[in-house]
Amino acid sequence: MAWAVGLSASAAERWWWVGGVAVLSLPMIFSMINQGYGATLLTTEGMELHTLFRCRSVSWGEVAGIEKRCLPARSGTRSEVRVVRVRGRALTVPGTLTARMYDPEFEAKLAVIRQYRAHAADS
Repeated sequence: MAWAVGLSASAAERWWWVGGVAVLSLPMIFSMINQGYGATLLTTEGMELHTLFRCRSVSWGEVAGIEKRCLPARSGTRSEVRVVRVRGRALTVPGTLTARMYDPEFEAKLAVIRQYRAHAADS
């Protein structure tokens, strides 16, 4: 209904609709950029999560688990790696987002992160 109102409005009023839709979609766009183009540095002490706007360190002692999370999307399923912390909320690992099913590159990244965590737990 709102879309129909926007189409029947004058040209000057339509720009408000376009601007409103653009402003409301910006958080989603920034979130996708952060998840897809961020980077993660794995060390023996923990993980350094680098995104477009933030850099965060998580020590292996804070990590309760590493999980694969699959989310439904319009074009299928997208997958991401999440760090489940002992206290606090889970964090998405930047640079691990994929929209392909059974992506070997994604599975390799997940395996490497789990290996680093297992090695840190053994030490």
